[in-house]
Amino acid sequence: MDTSRLDLNLLVTLEALLTERNVTKAAARLGLSQPAVSAQLSRLRDVFEDPLLLPAQRGMTPTAKALSLFEPLRQALDQVRGVASSHLHFEPGSAELTVTIAASDYLQASVLRPLVLRLRREAPGVRIAVRHLDPHQHAAQMARGDVDLGLMQPIEAADSLRLRPLFHERYVLIARRGHPAVSGRLTAKAFSKLEQVVVSPAGGAFSTPVDQALAGLGLTRQVVLSAASFLFVPDIVGRSDLVALVPERLVKGQAAGLQVLPPPLPIDGFDIAMVWHERNHGHAAQRWLRDQVFAIAGPRARAGTDAAPS
Repeated sequence: MDTSRLDLNLLVTLEALLTERNVTKAAARLGLSQPAVSAQLSRLRDVFEDPLLLPAQRGMTPTAKALSLFEPLRQALDQVRGVASSHLHFEPGSAELTVTIAASDYLQASVLRPLVLRLRREAPGVRIAVRHLDPHQHAAQMARGDVDLGLMQPIEAADSLRLRPLFHERYVLIARRGHPAVSGRLTAKAFSKLEQVVVSPAGGAFSTPVDQALAGLGLTRQVVLSAASFLFVPDIVGRSDLVALVPERLVKGQAAGLQVLPPPLPIDGFDIAMVWHERNHGHAAQRWLRDQVFAIAGPRARAGTDAAPS
């Protein structure tokens, strides 16, 4: 193969094509026109003397040669990107880039919302693409470069990822102000008699570990609503006589019209960390962004002090 006919742009285009398996999507990923990407694909076919991608019913199907090239190509380009970016000085006020962050709905509200507001002030050229976290796909998404940073429970994070703890979350009980049966801390028995909302991310479940804890006390609670998202819960509680157990940060600073009370029985909390792929570890902009997340959600943030950089 005549490597003099190759240039870095062609290899970047090949990586995008093999990732997206669609010329239009690859063009959007690269910020190029569809005809430009089609022309580069034609050049790549000549250089490699192989069709590389064949038309299919939906998108394109890579050839055997293309599949054998994909992982070595990605690794080589990752090394080039790392060399090119590791010594760059990041200027938040003038930088322009897009960062993709994956998080659950609750973490989008409690961590990403204040992060975005901070970025609008300090780094207006930084765009954030928010994706719902898929615990089963997060490692592959980060390896492909589809996700730059994830917010999740550390016990769910793949061993291949870098990790930094953020905070320990605890549950609180919320009820509307003026609730006829709630005015201060409740006993487990009083709690069990109230109509309640639970959150079932998978959908439809009316039982959680709280019900097991209540059963140990000989109690059964009245769950009348199973929600798919935590974001729905504070509003419906504030407009009804329903109550709910929710992560404390979900209602921190957003509890107008709500009573926020200690849980009526011991409930285990959970830890939250940010995770990222090795490919992003030395990137100056990514490092700066991680520092902003830590400043907002790290353990010292709760005390109202600035966090130390990573």
